[in-house]
Amino acid sequence: MNIQTFIQQLINGFTLGSLYGLVAIGYTMVYGILRLINFAHGDLLMVATYVVIYGMALFSLPWYLSFPLAVMVTGIVGILLDRVAYKPLRDAPRISLLISAIGASFLLENLALVIIGGVPKPFPRPPIFDKVIDIYGVKVQVLTIYTPITTIILLLGLLYIVHNTKVGKAMRAASRDFETTRLMGINLDRVIALTFMIGSSLAAAGGIMWAMKYPQVNPFMGIIPGLKAFIAAVLGGIGSIPGAVIGGFVLGIGEVLIVAVFPGLAQYRDAFAFLVLILLLIFRPTGIMGEAIVDKT
Repeated sequence: MNIQTFIQQLINGFTLGSLYGLVAIGYTMVYGILRLINFAHGDLLMVATYVVIYGMALFSLPWYLSFPLAVMVTGIVGILLDRVAYKPLRDAPRISLLISAIGASFLLENLALVIIGGVPKPFPRPPIFDKVIDIYGVKVQVLTIYTPITTIILLLGLLYIVHNTKVGKAMRAASRDFETTRLMGINLDRVIALTFMIGSSLAAAGGIMWAMKYPQVNPFMGIIPGLKAFIAAVLGGIGSIPGAVIGGFVLGIGEVLIVAVFPGLAQYRDAFAFLVLILLLIFRPTGIMGEAIVDKT
């Protein structure tokens, strides 16, 4: 493998990792406050892509209006998910929340299957993202450049919210001590709803970029990206927002480079991610930037 091919694969891995990281942020935010792995989070990618498809097909919306609409709608779906599936179980045993999350995932997938059908649909990728540029002999699609830049911008915006606003301070307080935060008069239901909205909106952005990279969507398209984003969150240190993005980059780059160096292992590409999860849980369960947190129960 020559240097140009290596750089090309490195860029591809960086782009894939940025998608994992963007989705992983939602996992880590919800876990940081509720100690809940929201297994329905990956399915929000699917919701966003169908909103884009029908926004452009039925209402003739241009992509620059359909994309933000999908992000907003998915954020609202995230809030509804919390209200319906998680809020009634706020004081229930942790296993009840986990079962509810799995049920919510199946509900979203099968609801889409019944309403939309199981036939894969092409995603309308705007021609502006198809442009290819040449950087010192390395041909790079414009989308490949926009994806990590978008992820970094959204990450910086989120970090500003978390560290410089009252809502962000409430989120950090809730992640440290749920009950004490409630006793201080902070409306935790509102904070949690906002957390779900932000995490779901980021998942929507990741889903849209994922669909532009792999332009075919179906009701089950969010399962594998969602699971890999969860692995990225664990790898980076679940509960750490920067860690989620770093974990995404590490996982994406590692996944692409292994296939590039060992083409015969291409069929085991997904297995690599799960092997990383197993080894991580054995040798470093707190991840790259995570810290040991005492259970709140």
